[in-house]
Amino acid sequence: MTTVAAYAAPAPKAPLERTTIERRAVGEFDVLIDIKFAGICHSDIHQAQDGWAPGIFPMVPGHEIAGVVTEVGSGVTRFAEGDRVGVGCLVDSCRECDNCKAGLQQYCTGGGMVPTYNGIGKDGEPTYGGYSESVVVDENYVVRIPEGLGLDVAAPLLCAGITTYSPLKHWGAGPGKKVAVVGLGGLGHMGVKIAHALGAEVTVLSQSLRKKDDGLRLGADHYYATSDPETFEELAGTFDIILNTVSAPLDFSQYVSLLRTNGTMVNVGVPEEPVQISLQSLFGHRRSMSSSGIGGIPETQEMLDFCAEHGLGSEIELISADKINEAYERVQASDVRYRFVIDTATI
Repeated sequence: MTTVAAYAAPAPKAPLERTTIERRAVGEFDVLIDIKFAGICHSDIHQAQDGWAPGIFPMVPGHEIAGVVTEVGSGVTRFAEGDRVGVGCLVDSCRECDNCKAGLQQYCTGGGMVPTYNGIGKDGEPTYGGYSESVVVDENYVVRIPEGLGLDVAAPLLCAGITTYSPLKHWGAGPGKKVAVVGLGGLGHMGVKIAHALGAEVTVLSQSLRKKDDGLRLGADHYYATSDPETFEELAGTFDIILNTVSAPLDFSQYVSLLRTNGTMVNVGVPEEPVQISLQSLFGHRRSMSSSGIGGIPETQEMLDFCAEHGLGSEIELISADKINEAYERVQASDVRYRFVIDTATI
């Protein structure tokens, strides 16, 4: 066991504070990662504030981890000291169910995936995330960060990148497809970049036109304000895919009306409260309402390689660890363009 510094929420809704945690000794198939950067995801806030379900406290959030390998176990074959690596939203799974064998570890049916934080590992101990100096992870749940990506801009790709890449690939975003991205935040801005790089025609649907210049710079072909009722009239029946990245309830029937026949609205933002939709808005044109959760380890590596090939990193604001609580407030106020990243050297 090794003691490392970290930032933790001691109780639900409590400000995060500097503390120390224990990391397990490096096992046969483990890698020890010196964390360089950790992204702040909105889901960190949801969980630290018990917005989704009762959490495990003290809680060290962070599942957008980028760093360097400093030690490997005797059985490790995929990584060596000095490798640039990342860890996303899961650090283990059953490895035996059909989904795990297919590389869909995020949908593990053999007990569920083990989350990077706010979970219980197979050793029975709580998992602690990336707001810390280092982490020990089984090599099978670590990905390689290509040299073409800076570690700071790569960190948010471990959640925001894969959360948008996976559904865009699954539902066939590409040339000839019209994709709408709802919300231009931490997830949405990566959705725009990735959909554009895949060759789709991209439209941003945001509450206002405040970020229009940014949206067009990031790769959007069109930008509309959803506060304008004429938007829904003008765009009715337009899109093959709507990628909804916001965590707030929407008038889903209104958004579904923007889908073409056989179109799909994919939700990757998760509101804290239940939502409703009229089935009548779906069946008229065989429209679908769906969702998608992060991605498996192979697809996460594929996403990182794709982003490196196309020069896609997250748009970030680098902060010191003592600014985490301020950053949480700013995320909730939509005052970040577009992802806070913690310089973990300041922990």
